[in-house]
Amino acid sequence: MPQNSEYKHMIALFRKEIASFFSSLIGYLVISIFLLATGLVLWVFSGEMNILQSGYASLEGLFLLAPWIFLFLAPAISMRFFAEERKSGTLELLLTMPLSNMSIVLAKYFAAVVLLCIALIPTVLYVVTVYALGSPPGNLDVGATIGSYVGLIFLGAMYVAISIWVSSLTDSQIISFIVSAALCFVFFLGFDFVAELVNNGTLKALISYVGIRQHYDSISRGIIDTRDIVYFLSFIAFFLYLTSLSLSRKRK
Repeated sequence: MPQNSEYKHMIALFRKEIASFFSSLIGYLVISIFLLATGLVLWVFSGEMNILQSGYASLEGLFLLAPWIFLFLAPAISMRFFAEERKSGTLELLLTMPLSNMSIVLAKYFAAVVLLCIALIPTVLYVVTVYALGSPPGNLDVGATIGSYVGLIFLGAMYVAISIWVSSLTDSQIISFIVSAALCFVFFLGFDFVAELVNNGTLKALISYVGIRQHYDSISRGIIDTRDIVYFLSFIAFFLYLTSLSLSRKRK
């Protein structure tokens, strides 16, 4: 019975976060900026990522661009989850609820991941359009496209885990956003920069393996490797655990 009660409270907190995000103009603005940025680069602005100018039916530009936009989208969605609670003083009230620290973290985390997926849903229109524009129609690598979406969701889920942890450490949403974006960048590309400075081949491969990009690129090719899945799930669990520890210190 207590477990059932805790589950109900988790669902209530999950729904509260979703509703709170869309109850303000900022929520719609964040998602609109993401869709506007991808739409302009893929269909309007001249360049290598422009689908109409590329001459072939591919969404490669979307999956090259989206990880960079996610560097800002994930922190923008997650920055308020704990920072706002700390600033307004409602975090103490939240901690008095019959919920464990990890249950609170998971409710907020899954709410952020769902919001990120909601932002992705309209991009399915791009898939339909490219599918129809192919010569012949339907000349699209569906397997690679699905793999790229899976990789993008895992990448976004890891960004969210990092961002929620940072949000639990500060009462400033601005600081949370900036630090989260910086950390996400380090995990996406920073380790590759460091690896280029290393001459030892084994150490170089190990450093690159810690970064996100190698695993994201692997899944984006349509190859769902269990090692890549384990990588993402391990780091997500690690940052969620750090967030739970942060709440434990606050509770004490």
